[in-house]
Amino acid sequence: MTSPRSESQRDVWANYAGKGAAYFGSERADYVAALPRDANVLEIGCGSGATGELALSLGRAATYCGVELEPSAGMSAAAKLTEVVVGDVEAIDLPWTPGSFDALILSEVLEHLRDPWATLSKLRPLLSPGAVVYASSPNVAHQRIIRMLIAGDWRLEKEGPMDATHLRWFTPSSYAAMFAECGFVVDVVQPLSPLTTKQRMLSALTRRPHLFWWQIDLRAHIPS
Repeated sequence: MTSPRSESQRDVWANYAGKGAAYFGSERADYVAALPRDANVLEIGCGSGATGELALSLGRAATYCGVELEPSAGMSAAAKLTEVVVGDVEAIDLPWTPGSFDALILSEVLEHLRDPWATLSKLRPLLSPGAVVYASSPNVAHQRIIRMLIAGDWRLEKEGPMDATHLRWFTPSSYAAMFAECGFVVDVVQPLSPLTTKQRMLSALTRRPHLFWWQIDLRAHIPS
């Protein structure tokens, strides 16, 4: 495990001091199932390493590297994964050579960054031709958030789509556009969780399916 630290990074870490262990410990079994077998995987915001540990145990990953901002979570991940760098991905130099990875996972992380466009551009050279990308973030165009805005409100919370640590906000179309602008080929943009029957009906009636997507799930790849 490497751990480049600075005073500014400690200031960023302080924003997450109140997060419980569960915040850093959830796994993305859906992304693990989609990984090409024996992939070399990079996860940004790897938390305590639950997703990588699952991928390695199931043989979905040959190697699994991570970057994690929060020190204690990063230390936990380092005991499970191939390599972990603890630090702010926006501020540190990453140790890997171009084309090192076959897959990139960005689960609920881009909304926390100051400049996610710059970070995506920084990560792209690390991916091999044909590498796959799995990313998810909250959808600011969800009808509950729109109703809140219509009421003249903007309430930040401890967790969820209105988490107070979020710095960037995306709609499905703006999320896809960001990846395309940074040189990724976007394959699928969909809701992270399946819509209910009622939501599907309302989506068809309004012709505004994004109103019912609580989170955005994007799949992309690097051109071969």
